Amino acid sequence: MHLMRHGEVHNPEGVLYGRLEGYHLSELGREMAQLVATHLAANDITYVVASPLERAQETAAPIAAGHGVEIATDERVIESENRFEGRTVDVKDLLHPHNWHLFGNVTKPSWGEPYEQIAARMIAAIVDARDAARGHEAVVVSHQLPVWTVRNKLEGRRLWHDPRKRECTLASLTSLTYRDDELVSITYSEPAGSLLARASRSVGA
Repeated sequence: MHLMRHGEVHNPEGVLYGRLEGYHLSELGREMAQLVATHLAANDITYVVASPLERAQETAAPIAAGHGVEIATDERVIESENRFEGRTVDVKDLLHPHNWHLFGNVTKPSWGEPYEQIAARMIAAIVDARDAARGHEAVVVSHQLPVWTVRNKLEGRRLWHDPRKRECTLASLTSLTYRDDELVSITYSEPAGSLLARASRSVGA
């Protein structure tokens, strides 16, 4: 079971796009998606599922095509809700007094979808994807926060964290190995790591 973050998005204005429609992969993002598809070409992948957002669907496309399967869509692996969605956000914006009420509980978090809710919906989607590909491999294309949150949950770590310390770069793979229904290992890899130096540093999701 491979949990994949989408590739780089075309976002020259630096908008925190969240669940907004209309944000597609950049040319570099498409390169990332193709590089991961090539990396996975020899894997026994029989099921590919993605968030409904364009950037996830476009990231999943070359993987699905390479294995001759259709892309399934699952709302449960969509990006998390965020009260700052649609805004150009920097530290100065975040610390403005009119935003202070959003930071009442960093462990929940109070500015967006609760971490426990994110983890629960991701786990439910993972179980269904595992069953759909039972005996083979599946790829779930999602977003950074959902992937990192469910990894923390599965590894027994606290869910609240410093976003700067997430191990979930663009087009990365967080791979779950199961024996029957028992999770036996979690590994992390960056098949598109050679392209990361060219990626934009703007906010997104």
